[in-house]
Amino acid sequence: MSEAALAVSDLCAGYDGAPVLRGVTMHADAHEIVAIIGPNGAGKSTFLKAVSGIVRPTSGTVVFGGDDVTGSRPDRLTRRGLGFVPQLDNVFPTLTVSENLRVGAQALPRRERDAVVARVVEQLPLLRDRRRQRADTLSGGQRKLLALGRALVGRPSLLLLDEPSAGLSPQAMDTVFAELEAIRDTGIGIVMVEQNARRALALSNRGYVLDMGRNAHEGTGADLLVDPRVAELYLGSMTSASPRPGPG
Repeated sequence: MSEAALAVSDLCAGYDGAPVLRGVTMHADAHEIVAIIGPNGAGKSTFLKAVSGIVRPTSGTVVFGGDDVTGSRPDRLTRRGLGFVPQLDNVFPTLTVSENLRVGAQALPRRERDAVVARVVEQLPLLRDRRRQRADTLSGGQRKLLALGRALVGRPSLLLLDEPSAGLSPQAMDTVFAELEAIRDTGIGIVMVEQNARRALALSNRGYVLDMGRNAHEGTGADLLVDPRVAELYLGSMTSASPRPGPG
């Protein structure tokens, strides 16, 4: 298993004693994008929160970089190289682009921060000319890129992304997904929960379908796209079915 690999086994978690995850298993390696799809209420976002330390698992294991990190605090996981970009509240709106990136770099040694921030700005060209612009004046796509940039300045080996395309125009979605491919190509693994299931699977090396807190299907992104069971039960429902109640 590579140093950047994530391996989750039989993970269970929930809220106030109510189970949401009922034994989810998955793995992700460096140099790949892994998509997690499924209907609303399947446990997708809860899965990311349990892996990243925001929600404490009730059972199961999370192994990252070869170490058991089950239940570790989010800040300790970030220092280990596991970055998490939530769907909401992922930037500081009253700070500029540069200030947001510097906040993300606080865990680094002081002498390294300027160089890392500069490298991330160059990696995300849409931010290059907006370094002094406040985050709350950015477009939706630009804010998503800034959220990615804040995670990248922490020098992660694996990123967890919750709904990276949520609320974006088709053009902005194209830009964000192209950046995800570029990030993957630098050797940073990506695990993303994504409601746009077809687009996510088309982008991903592998995918997992969750339903009712359990693994329902898994395979390569290409195979899941053409799997008639997945297409009938999940791909169409991503846009047409009524949402199920409960945590995502």
